[in-house]
Amino acid sequence: MARKSALSVENLSALGAEKLAELVLDEAQANAGFKRRVNAALAGQSGPDAIAKLIDRRLSGLERARGFIDWDKARAFREDLQGLCDSIVKELLPASPVLAAVRLLRFIATHDQVFQRVDDSSGHLQDVYWGAIEAMARAAAGLPPAAQQALPTAIMAALGETEHGYLRPVAERVIPHLPLDVLADWDADLYERITERHAAEAGERASARWFRSMTDEWREIRQMIAGAGGNLDLLIALEQEKPEQRQNVLAIAERLFDARRAEEALDWVRRARPKPVRHDVFDDEEEDAPSPLVRQASLEARILAALGRKDEARQLLWDRFAEALSPQLLREHLKMLPDFEDLEAEDRAIALAMRHADPMVALRFYLARARRDLAAALIVARHSDWEGQNWHVLPGIADELSHEHALAATILWRALLDDILARARSKAYPHGAKYLARLDALAGEAEADPARPADMPAHADYCETLRSSHGRKSAFWALTGDKPTTKTPEPFRVGRRPRWVAGD
Repeated sequence: MARKSALSVENLSALGAEKLAELVLDEAQANAGFKRRVNAALAGQSGPDAIAKLIDRRLSGLERARGFIDWDKARAFREDLQGLCDSIVKELLPASPVLAAVRLLRFIATHDQVFQRVDDSSGHLQDVYWGAIEAMARAAAGLPPAAQQALPTAIMAALGETEHGYLRPVAERVIPHLPLDVLADWDADLYERITERHAAEAGERASARWFRSMTDEWREIRQMIAGAGGNLDLLIALEQEKPEQRQNVLAIAERLFDARRAEEALDWVRRARPKPVRHDVFDDEEEDAPSPLVRQASLEARILAALGRKDEARQLLWDRFAEALSPQLLREHLKMLPDFEDLEAEDRAIALAMRHADPMVALRFYLARARRDLAAALIVARHSDWEGQNWHVLPGIADELSHEHALAATILWRALLDDILARARSKAYPHGAKYLARLDALAGEAEADPARPADMPAHADYCETLRSSHGRKSAFWALTGDKPTTKTPEPFRVGRRPRWVAGD
């Protein structure tokens, strides 16, 4: 059978203008959003002003609309909204960044009114607006000097008082493309706004009750401007204006460290109070997004090393590793050790993990280091500690270990199955039936393993216990193809009836 042609500009061009026009016309009749974009493209033949005129009519209608949109019309509305956004981004922006920037801001400013008109629990409408926010960077990059000067005023007029947090990301995307003198004027305007708003909100602040204030976002924009201008001292001063619990001390410490102000960086990094590692969940550590505790320890160690305090840095990394069993912290600790001492330290780390208070954290560590043998040994050594409530991760680990470590996989499958049946999780019965099938398949190899704990029942005994304890869960047993025999109650024995004798 011939392979279908992939959609590409080259393949579509080969269809010819007339065929493509027919396809576009058919789709435009069925898709209102696409139709609006086609109209914008046709208007573009007369120049960007014609495109802007069409977009303005649609924006005006969107700004005036107040009616609630029922769920069955929400998809069509979203497609129409996406078509409007595409008309601005894909048709008007290449032709005129100035006209596009103004209309992007008008479009983004409609978000509050739109969210009140339609249920967006899926987040699809927010995706449309985020697409417009991302496009603001391209628009700002193409503005001439006069339009750059006017852009901050336009942003504050459109989004300066909105409550959905879109002001900050818009500012974040345009600031890198604005000259320093424009940013300085924007910063002065924000300073005046914050001063006036603080005076107006003095009573609410005195009450010590939480309330939302736009000054928080305005201050963050001032920090972005300070960072773009290299004014680190102003950025730090603005950070210190925030409540202590909301200060991003690690970000400030990193900036100070990059600026070779290590002593100040050490003071800031030690202000961080990262939450202790949670041992009640199994959470894979992402190398590109380490936990706050790991991030803080890593940064503090680098600062100490830069200050010539390498012994303190090594000890800090080891102490934090012992708590979190973070592969990243161990790697950094090993790199700071003299030659030939790293192998001994790695052996100590492996032994330490086996004794860790939480087996799930230790299991994560061993698997991160691709030591399935140690992971299996840990599972067997602590066979009674595994909880089926960790269903989001244990099945994958059991599958990974089942080929070479049947006993460890058996222990995990049993923990998962026991949890499902003990809590009568009927929706998970199909998974439970699959786990029982895995246990049947691994039974011979698992029972032949000399490491099997003495108190771990054989497979036949385990299955008999399941039938005895959960025999009434017919929905589960029906999935396994087994019909357990429950104990038949003894019949009620009736005593002998009395004999009646005549004359009694």
